[in-house]
Amino acid sequence: MSNHQGNSIKQVLTQLISNVFEKSGNQPMNFRQVAGKLNIIDPDSKATILEILEDETLNGVFMEKEKGKYQLHVVNAFLTGKIDMASDGSAFLIPDDEFEKDIYIAPRKLRTALHGDKVKLHVYANSKGKRKEGEVVEITERAKMEFTGIVKLSQHFAFFIPDDRKMLHDIFIPLEDLNGAKNGVKALARIVDWPDGAKNPVGMIKSVLGRQGENDTEMNAILAEYGFPLKFPDEVEQEATAISKVIEQKEIDKRRDFRDILTFTIDPFDAKDFDDAISFKKLENGNYEVGVHIADVAHYVIPDTALDKEAFDRGTSVYLVDRVIPMLPENLSNGLCSLRPNEEKLCFSAVFELDPEAQLVNEWFGRTVIYSDRRFAYEEVQEIIEAKEGEYVEEILTLNDLAYKLRDRKFKHGAISFESTEVKFKLDEHGKPIGVYVKERKDAHKLIEDFMLLANKKVAEFIAKKGKGKNKYTFVYRAHDSPKPESLANFAQFALKFGHKISTKSDRDTAKSLNKLMADVEGTKEQNVLTQLAIRSMAKAIYTTKSSSHYGLAFDFYTHFTSPIRRYPDVMAHRLLQHYLDDGSSVNADHYEKMCQHASQMEKKAADAERASIKYKQAEYLQDNIGQTYLGIISGVTEWGMYVEIQENKCEGMIRLRDISDDFYTLDEKNYCIIGQKKKRTYQLGDEVRIKVKRVDLGKRQIDFSLVID
Repeated sequence: MSNHQGNSIKQVLTQLISNVFEKSGNQPMNFRQVAGKLNIIDPDSKATILEILEDETLNGVFMEKEKGKYQLHVVNAFLTGKIDMASDGSAFLIPDDEFEKDIYIAPRKLRTALHGDKVKLHVYANSKGKRKEGEVVEITERAKMEFTGIVKLSQHFAFFIPDDRKMLHDIFIPLEDLNGAKNGVKALARIVDWPDGAKNPVGMIKSVLGRQGENDTEMNAILAEYGFPLKFPDEVEQEATAISKVIEQKEIDKRRDFRDILTFTIDPFDAKDFDDAISFKKLENGNYEVGVHIADVAHYVIPDTALDKEAFDRGTSVYLVDRVIPMLPENLSNGLCSLRPNEEKLCFSAVFELDPEAQLVNEWFGRTVIYSDRRFAYEEVQEIIEAKEGEYVEEILTLNDLAYKLRDRKFKHGAISFESTEVKFKLDEHGKPIGVYVKERKDAHKLIEDFMLLANKKVAEFIAKKGKGKNKYTFVYRAHDSPKPESLANFAQFALKFGHKISTKSDRDTAKSLNKLMADVEGTKEQNVLTQLAIRSMAKAIYTTKSSSHYGLAFDFYTHFTSPIRRYPDVMAHRLLQHYLDDGSSVNADHYEKMCQHASQMEKKAADAERASIKYKQAEYLQDNIGQTYLGIISGVTEWGMYVEIQENKCEGMIRLRDISDDFYTLDEKNYCIIGQKKKRTYQLGDEVRIKVKRVDLGKRQIDFSLVID
């Protein structure tokens, strides 16, 4: 049969398959069901139907609604989704329906939609009929109404120039709404109106942040930019202050008493809030009782109070380079709830009986009262582990041995170990960076981490098992999807260039080869690039009531239970666990899913704010080193430039392609490299280059490098 005949038969079959879906009201069907409706029984023809369904799904004729089940792809005249702004004033709609492609929106068709807004879009074919375009017909939800930026005053009015690169409109500020802001100051503005036909929105100054370029001003601007309030409302502070510090005997009587059992905390030397403590006791049968004791925040933070509402809104504490913005007022976060040494504290605990091989013999969950005997810094515990002497040496060495066994088992089950280097700044008393160092994670960190993982995992399993067979119990899980095959394949191809083989046969194989890669690159110059890329090829972890497996940890069920002082989902997990321990019935899943989505969103904002503060400190650090030459590693490539991370201080800046004068360079996206069109010189992700610090813009947190060509 000629190729042409084959194609025409496929066209006929495609039409027949489409008719099947139309007749059945577009019910999702697999290829066998489609074959059945067409009365086709021979295996070859069935295989052809599957092939057509797969091929034409890529071409947009069908869509795979769930694994192996297809239906017709119906083109909607209206779509909903999020706006993604481009720098030229045009935008794309990222549709809510994952089967729809992004849709281009010309600047004049945007109406007053801004970056991140949720909108309803009218979709039409453009004049050439080539591609679909859209016009915003309704803004259903504004992403952001408050912006940080600079105030510009003239005699009769003021303008506000936002910092946000995706916010392309200046905001008009009537003089009476300046709130005392002077010309040139950095401030926080809120859009209050956008009159029909007006080019610019109208706003008011909410608060003055200070003089541009000053550390406090810039840190507060970062917080404001990502939507974190700079202080607690009075009502919240009053509620926190009013909580009694005295633990009543009748409260102690309701709890399991751990005050006489050896208990300690291990935290960074500069930590102020201690969420978790560990208790240790050798049992007569030769096993060990290890208690993971977590601050009982839910005892103090009661649903529907101003305190609870504020904690939920914030979702998380934010850790900037030079400060922590706590989720709870200091009275709770550093006082009442913090597991400080030599003080009785209320906890919610997960207590495990482990045999010497770290196999779980027994578990218990419930509310406790503890007394921490000692507050350790990680460095002190690390010294005890290495020197095999010091305070509580026997207990610490046993815990370390058990943690090693738990860790080993976790990796055997397919968990992935990502050890990217974490950069810390040495700051002077004014917050100015005077040095950079890399934070090392040693056994002391991992010891705590592995017991926290055990508690998180076992709490999640306990709820999941409790709900088996009958109605599922709604719970807050920490879920992590397996990576999309194509992003993993791209990463594997890139890792091969450095001589690392990644097997993607199964999840377990992938995890095994990724761990080998992580171990092999430790301490090498490409460690950060490969780790970052591997992390980028992974899905993001989220909070959800739905699926509950965690790919990166290879746990079927996982939750966040161990940090309620700094994470709201942990407070939710505590409340739900207690509710189910009291034999309560399952709570409303939709309500909790919405809360989970908000928590995931705030977690992302906090991470972005943290990154922005690091970028600011890097820029500030390099400001005094303009003209200095450094050795760096190419850490990112885009069509307008390449990012380079300086090896000695981990600061990252950009070399703009238009500034490389020896050739005309373009991006080869698939191979993560930039290629000179004439001389074919390539610069690839992970390559070593020599750079010179060219320009630093503190306000934009941007560092520009120029390439030193040998």
